[in-house]
This record gives sequence, structure tokens and C-alpha cells, in this order.
Amino acid sequence: MPLTEPYDDHLPQEDPVARDGAGNPDDNVVTDPSGASAPTTPDDGAGVEPEPTLPEAVRQRIVTLTAAVLPTLPADEVPVPLRRVAKFAPNRRARLGAPAIAAQLTADPLFRQRVTARVLADAGDLGAAVVEGTAPAAADPVEVAALAYLARPRGWRELIDASGAAVRAEADSAVVAELVREAEQRATRAEHDRAVARVEAEKLRDELARVREELGQLREESRQLARTLRETQARERRATELLATERGRAARASADVDAELRRARARLAEAEAAAGVARASAKEARSVDDARLWLLLETIGQAAVGLRRELALDPVDKLPADFVADAFAEQPGSAPASPAARARDTDDPARLDQLLALPRAHLVVDGYNVTKRGFGEMSLEQQRKRLITGLGGIAAQTGDEVTVVFDGAERMHGLPPAPRGVRVLFSRKGETADELIRRLVRAEPAGRPVVVVSSDREVADGVRRHGAYPLGADSLLRRLARS
Repeated sequence: MPLTEPYDDHLPQEDPVARDGAGNPDDNVVTDPSGASAPTTPDDGAGVEPEPTLPEAVRQRIVTLTAAVLPTLPADEVPVPLRRVAKFAPNRRARLGAPAIAAQLTADPLFRQRVTARVLADAGDLGAAVVEGTAPAAADPVEVAALAYLARPRGWRELIDASGAAVRAEADSAVVAELVREAEQRATRAEHDRAVARVEAEKLRDELARVREELGQLREESRQLARTLRETQARERRATELLATERGRAARASADVDAELRRARARLAEAEAAAGVARASAKEARSVDDARLWLLLETIGQAAVGLRRELALDPVDKLPADFVADAFAEQPGSAPASPAARARDTDDPARLDQLLALPRAHLVVDGYNVTKRGFGEMSLEQQRKRLITGLGGIAAQTGDEVTVVFDGAERMHGLPPAPRGVRVLFSRKGETADELIRRLVRAEPAGRPVVVVSSDREVADGVRRHGAYPLGADSLLRRLARS
């Protein structure tokens, strides 16, 4: 909204030089930059005239000038509505306090004169020229109009009107310049579009020529395909005639095959009769062999019982692997020397079930070698738990001794209880699981089947030299999956 204010002659009459309680001159008198006192003169018009409509730029400049000098006024000269605004930061004072400043300038002429005195002092020569009713040609019209509104010299309305006309002329010039720029841009775009259209037209002509050339090639290919089709139809007729001839030959050959099949069936019946007689004879012979074998085994068993009684051997509480585990937990020394080799290497996974079916077999598993190959995406704790649980099932099914060895400087905490028949060992600091596996194999007596599951070639070669059966990790993983 436009800033409006009553004329200066509405102010109360005061002495030519009024002073406040501190003895300082009052701001009712405007001082120009030269130091001469210039009282603000009222407008020439008789009576109160309506305030001119200020351009938006002039109104904002008036508010900005007032907000800039507001903190410089003494506290008792700042109107009550603007005391809070005076405490604002400089960048917020004109923006947030604009309505209150505009209203106070309109309603309080004395406040406006105090503001005008400081604004004119800051304006310098431009302020002095505005007070005299003139404006330099090079001066900013917005600044001139703002100072004229605050100072109200003679002819201030004309200065504001002239400034408004200048602002509007600048706005019109800016609009015209913008229209000219837009027109130039449209002309540039039109020229560019014409160039693009020419290029596209050239491309379309080239594409049309290429399509016509391809059409000629396709017509030639169509004629060649028609000739090929006719030749193919002729070959098909000849092939049909040959097929009929071959069918006749096949019918005769089928009759011959049927006759031969009947003769073969007759010979098969005779062979089956002879095989039945042979099976009966073999069954009788096998019964005799079974009786002899049973008697031999019974004799060996009785001899073993007598030998055990003669040697006074009591049942043992520990197996060889238990002694290795105890010695491994108490002292870091090396295991005894290895016995002679007892078995040959085999990597066939199908042999795992056969080896586990041997009496008193001992299954030794390289733990992390198997788990990282089978379920390496799990954490180490989950890998150990899954492998130990699966080995517990194998121990329960086969009744064999099962030992699983993991790398580790010390025993891991948080392990689940080992299932019945499964022994869990961790290598000591300074020794690997491979060395512990070889010690377990060396501790077994000669003749006992020991199966070592590991895909590590060094482990396989090491246990093979001591008579164990090395198998790959895949054989155990498939065995666990089947369980």
C-alpha cells in the first residue's frame, strides 16, 4: 500500500530551536550537510491534499532508509511501536518491520522529521540538493523520490511524480529490451530449426534412396526364392517316391525280424530253463560254503574270546583319539612317530558309506575345510553348529567314532554340547588343524579303518602315508544332505 502522511503544517507549533531534556537540539529542524538549519516547509497547497501514490520501489527505499537510522535514535525518541523493531538485526529490520515503520511515518510527523534529519545528513550533497527542490540529472530517481518524501521541500510532489515516471520508463525499457531479446531468441531458434529441417530432409532423401535399393535387392531375392521353391518341390516329389520304395523294403525287413525274434525267444526259454537248474546247483553249493564260513568265523570268535581271557584285557574307557586329545590339551609336544601305511588313497565320494560300514571305523573331519566349501555364507559359529549337528546324526546311524577338528588358538566359547559319539577338537596356538589331524591318524593302531575328510591335498597326502583313507569334502556334504 502507498505511504501517506499529513502535511507538515499539522505539526504543533514549537520554538525555532527546541531542545530535549538533555539540552540537545530537537530533530524538528532539518540540518543540511553545510551545517545551516533549514526548517521543513509545508506544501504550497491550501488545505490537506491526498498523499501521492508512491511507486513500490520508492516505498521500499523509504522503509529501508528509516530502518537504517532507527537504531541511531535515542531510546526516548523511538516511538513505542518501533522499539521492538529497532532491536531487530539489520537484514530483518526493513523486511519484518516494514508495516510498522510505514504506519509510524504516516501517523507521526515529528518522528518522520527526526528520521529525515539523519537521512539527509547521510545523503550528503544529494540530500542538500533535494532540500533545495532540485535533483541532479545523474541521481537515482528512486533515491531522489524517497528523500523528497521524507524532507518535503517545495515541489516535492513533482519530484516524486518525476521519479515515478523515470521508474516506469526504466521498467518499460526493461520490458522492451526483454521483448527484443525474446524476439532475437525466437529468430535464432527458427534459424536453427530451419537448419535442422534441412539436415533431416537430406537424411530422409538418403534413407529413401537406400530403401529403394533394398527393395530392388528384395525383389531379386524373391525371384531366387521362387526358383528355389520350385526346385525343392521337385526334390520332394522324388523323395516321396523313394520313401514309398523304402517302406516296402522296411516291411519285408520287419517280417524277417519278427521271425528271428520268435527264434530268439525260443532260445531264451531254453536258456532260462538251464539257468534255473544252474541256480539251484549254485544255491546248494553256497549253502555248503556258508556253513563252512560260519564255522570258521565261530572258531575265530571263540579263539578271540580265549585270547582276550588269556591276556586278561579289560574293556577300555578311552580310544586312541582320546589320548591324543588329552595330550594335546596338556602339553604342546609332538605326537609319536607314525606307523606303517595301512591303506591306499581314494577320492571317490561313493566310498564314504562303504568305509563307514567297516567295523570300528573312525571318521576324522577337517572342520573349516568342509564348512567353507559347503555353507561358507554363514558365520563361523553357524558353520560349526551345522557341521557338528550333522556329524551327530552320522554317529547315531553308524555307531562309528567321529572326530571333527577346527583351527583355533584356544577353544571357542558358546559351542553347543557335542552330540553323543562326536569329539570336537581345536588346534592349539602355533599348530594347525592339519597337524592335529595327522597326529590323530598316527595314534590309531595298525589295521583300524580311519577315514579323513578334507579337500586339502597336503592333508590327504599326509594321512595316506599313515594308512588312512582320504576323501574329499564333497562326499561328506552329500552324505549330510542325504541325511
